[in-house]
Amino acid sequence: MRSQKIFQGIAMSAAAGAAALTLAACGTSQPQAETTTTAPGIGPASPTASSTPPATSAAPSATAPPTSAAPAAPGLCKAAGLSAATDASGGGAAGSVYMMLGLTNTGTEPCILKGFPGVSLAADNAGAPIGAPATRDESTPVTEVLLAPGQTGSAVLRYTQAGNYMDCGMVDAAGYRIYPPEDTASLFLPQPTKACSNAAVTLLSIGAFQPA
Repeated sequence: MRSQKIFQGIAMSAAAGAAALTLAACGTSQPQAETTTTAPGIGPASPTASSTPPATSAAPSATAPPTSAAPAAPGLCKAAGLSAATDASGGGAAGSVYMMLGLTNTGTEPCILKGFPGVSLAADNAGAPIGAPATRDESTPVTEVLLAPGQTGSAVLRYTQAGNYMDCGMVDAAGYRIYPPEDTASLFLPQPTKACSNAAVTLLSIGAFQPA
């Protein structure tokens, strides 16, 4: 009888132990929270960057500063803006008198004298030329003479005495009619002298203008 009780006790102990083991096993088989590991140096994926650069505000267009108009180049001197004079200090030779014919800028703007003036003797201020006009003396080169207001350009004027020519047909002249280079208007320079009515006789020659 006693042996049967011992056997039952052992059996119960074994059953209790098995139950305990079963409970222990059940306790360890609970699912653990899932964890994720990230490789070192690799962060969460960032949103895909747009291939289009961000819009930038347009730079204000540069406005070119206003430019002042370049001053106009001086034009040729015209009769209306000139005065004429002669200087007979050049002397004379073989019946000729050499003078410096000067044209002075009486205007308010610079102008240019370039080349030979037209010169002839005239009966009066409004009269037509008498005889032949002056021939050109090209021994002096042509140059541009810039005249500021009040400045003068000069050319050598030679007058040959009318009495040197037997076929002159001598008449009185009241002075010189002068045409600036490339101008159709003229100036009258009072200077009484003798002229030849015979246009085949040339009493005058004129050089190109030079700075005075």
